[in-house]
Amino acid sequence: MRLHRLRITAFGPFTTTQDIDFDELSAAGLFLLHGPTGAGKTSVLDAVCYALYGSVPGPRQGSGQGMSLRSHHARPDTRTEVCLELTVAGRRLEITRQPPWERPKKRGTGTTTDKAQSWLREYATGDGTFGGGTWKDLSRSHQEIGEEVTQLLGMSKEQFCQVVLLPQGDFARFLRADAEARGKLLGRLFDTRRFAAVEQRLAERRRAAETQVREADAELLADAHRMQQAAGTGPGDGGAELPLPDAEPGAPGLADAVLAWAAVVRSGARERLTIARAALDHAESARAAAAAELDGARELARLQQRFAEAQQRAARLEEGADDHRRLTDRMERARKAEAVAPALGLRADAEAEHRRATAAEAHARDRLPAAYADEGATGLASAARKASEELGGLAAARRAERRVAELSGQRADLDRQERADEEVLQEAEGWLADWDTTRARLQEAVDAAQEATTRTEHLAGQLMAAQEQLDAARRRDRLAEEAATAEEQVLAARERAAHTHEHWLSLKERRLAGIAAELAAHLIDGAPCAVCGATEHPAPARKSADHVDRAAEEAALAAHRRAEEDRTAAERTRADVRAALAAATAAASDTPVADLAAAVAEVRHAYETARDRASGLHTAREKLAQAEREHGRRVAAQQEAARRVDSRATLRDALDREQRDLERELAHARGDCATVADRAAQLERRTALLTAAADAARAAADAAQRLKEADARVADAAFRAGFDTPAAAADALLDDRGHREFQHRLDAWQREEAAVRAVLAEPDTAAAARRPAASLADAEAAARDADRRTRAAASACDAAARRCADLDRLSARSAAAARRLAPLREEHDRVARLAALAAGTAADNERRMRLESYVLAARLEQVAAAATARLRRMSSGRYTLVHSDDRTGRGRSGLGLHVVDAWTGRERDTATLSGGETFFASLALALGLADVVTDEAGGVRLDTLFIDEGFGTLDDQTLDEVLDVLDALRERDRSVGIVSHVPDLRRRVHAQLEVVKGREGSVVRQRGGV
Repeated sequence: MRLHRLRITAFGPFTTTQDIDFDELSAAGLFLLHGPTGAGKTSVLDAVCYALYGSVPGPRQGSGQGMSLRSHHARPDTRTEVCLELTVAGRRLEITRQPPWERPKKRGTGTTTDKAQSWLREYATGDGTFGGGTWKDLSRSHQEIGEEVTQLLGMSKEQFCQVVLLPQGDFARFLRADAEARGKLLGRLFDTRRFAAVEQRLAERRRAAETQVREADAELLADAHRMQQAAGTGPGDGGAELPLPDAEPGAPGLADAVLAWAAVVRSGARERLTIARAALDHAESARAAAAAELDGARELARLQQRFAEAQQRAARLEEGADDHRRLTDRMERARKAEAVAPALGLRADAEAEHRRATAAEAHARDRLPAAYADEGATGLASAARKASEELGGLAAARRAERRVAELSGQRADLDRQERADEEVLQEAEGWLADWDTTRARLQEAVDAAQEATTRTEHLAGQLMAAQEQLDAARRRDRLAEEAATAEEQVLAARERAAHTHEHWLSLKERRLAGIAAELAAHLIDGAPCAVCGATEHPAPARKSADHVDRAAEEAALAAHRRAEEDRTAAERTRADVRAALAAATAAASDTPVADLAAAVAEVRHAYETARDRASGLHTAREKLAQAEREHGRRVAAQQEAARRVDSRATLRDALDREQRDLERELAHARGDCATVADRAAQLERRTALLTAAADAARAAADAAQRLKEADARVADAAFRAGFDTPAAAADALLDDRGHREFQHRLDAWQREEAAVRAVLAEPDTAAAARRPAASLADAEAAARDADRRTRAAASACDAAARRCADLDRLSARSAAAARRLAPLREEHDRVARLAALAAGTAADNERRMRLESYVLAARLEQVAAAATARLRRMSSGRYTLVHSDDRTGRGRSGLGLHVVDAWTGRERDTATLSGGETFFASLALALGLADVVTDEAGGVRLDTLFIDEGFGTLDDQTLDEVLDVLDALRERDRSVGIVSHVPDLRRRVHAQLEVVKGREGSVVRQRGGV
């Protein structure tokens, strides 16, 4: 990395733009950056760091995203900017950064904050030489530019500040620091966080594996407790014979102990299961014998009960024998009457039909005219045929009658159309008579509205200007009052500021007058006085009653400062109000508000009047267009109505001729009825009545003949069935319900008789009846006792079987858990050994060196080797830096740093070096660290370095040797900038960059070089 140019504007102490040409300074290889204290030498280095990383080292960054970097001397309209041109990794880049900027507002008063901005450009050369190409924009993103710079340099801001901007005093502290402090610095530079992460990851894995092993052991012990509960704790139980393994989760051998204990418990449970099964077999045999005895007793009792019930049923059958015989005779007479039943049914049907036919004939004859009352069926049918023939001849008359009605309707339609056309003609003539007057009136309304529209636009401009002047006048009057108030506030603030200032000065004088008492309050016998140094204090001053302490003085000073801030704020407010008042006065002149308001009201009234008139323009145009459309419609309607009047006269004559012909035809067909329809209805009714009466007369005659024949058949059937009269046969008949009831009673008596005989004839039942009565109570008691003993034995056997099953299941689960635990325990042991080794707590790690410390120790060896090459030359071959991994006391080893003195041949601590020796040892260490970090960053060349202070501690000879070493860096094409106050360096180093400070800010002066 080589710096070319740096441009600084309003940054730090620099007020104006300062340009620094590093190419000219670096041409000599060694250049000096000097200036008085506080001039801004370190600010130049801060500007380089800010251009690259967007922030400055350490606490100088401040807060507010870099707003504290702005120069306090800069003008309010000058923006802070840093522009750095450099070459890195063979690419020439230009980085421009602007921190956030609080600038005055472009409009109004006050300030606004602009966001930070960044630019990254690259110089693209056409022929490979500078000056023959152009700058190309790469990015304006803060994040992208930061990532690009970090990737090209290969180091973070912290590494850059340690390697390129070698800070004053940091490496001296590093040289004298303990191992822990060195480890923190080296860890930041070489980014060994990944090794610390490995340590942490191993520790986390160890804790996780230990937790998993403990959880698995706890689960094994829980299964063991479950097995103990499943085995039982009674006398002789396996759970009571063998106690649980006495071990905590995580203890070695816990799994084997649990599995061995479970095997013993399972063996005892199986023995108890065998005993329970033998007891169950014996109990089941006894229960089977008792059940057989109970079944025999129950069967004997059942047969004895069956025989007794059969004897009782036989006695009841003997008592009902007479009723059974009477019922049998009644069923026999009913079967004989069933032969006469069909003839009786036919006779009843014929009689009913005859009654209905006679009633229908009488009803039909009552509806006939008196002329047909004595006619028979044949006469009635002949009269019906004649009426039907006459009805058929009225069809043509009906069509003629419908046509006459249609003609009347058409005549009525013609009359309505004629009246409507007359109304249309009259209305059109009346409306068209006033058309010219109406059109002229509507056109005048359109013209007036158009003129009002033009005037409205003109008055709107006048109203806007008048309103703006009125608003400005009102603002002018309000600001005038505010200006008077602001003036009063300024006077009051000045008085308060003067009063607080006088109060503060008064308190300060009183405190100075009693300062001796204040100092005496801190005196301690035997300790030296801070003023005179005496250790004896015979008469210390005493505080007076009105003594003013430091807190009271500071409170008065703070009150004075607040009063000054209030005065400044009041003056700023007064200036703002006066500026706004001047602007309002310029806009409103001196015209009173009342006059301007009256003028605005007059213009607004005229504007509103014209606007109201102009609003009717659209309506007027629509009315005119609508009237013209109405005029065309009415003219067309007038012409169409006249055409329809001419065509209707011809149609009316044709309709009149057709109607006269049809009226003559209808007069003949209607006869004495009003209409043809009335005549047709009269004939239809007469035909229907005659036909119905003829049919009813024939049906009555037929029904009388069928009734006579049915009476003869019934008498013959009753005689053949053995009945004296048809009435006796009808009385002997049974309906279906009665027949089913009698038959059911007969069948039930027969079934009961057969069943009783069968039971009494059974050999087993008869033999049982001869035996003594059965005793069921004793047999049932014996069976219940055997069943109880069997259930108890079965319950014990089931419990033993469940116990064995539970123990087998839990044992299998414990064995599976033990198998799963084995590789987990091996993993835990392996990870625990690795974690202890990486953390430096293992017995194998003799030096108790952590993994990160081991890596940093290797880096420190490289740094010491690289620093020794320059330290020997600076010390004329006397000193050599070596790395030491010895332990210090009870601590850990790995990051020790010693110096070997060639004059004594002994190795000693770096803290024993003198001030000058410490400086050039620190310088050699810094340069060596730069070389190692450069190699670590991927070999990025660091062609520009800065060394900040420390040269004042060297004598002339050592200073020459140090400068020779720095000058030798040119052999690697490097340039070194020395930041120092030492006057002798101005004589020895010709290329110089001087920072000159002044009341208006600092400036840089560049001179020398090649």
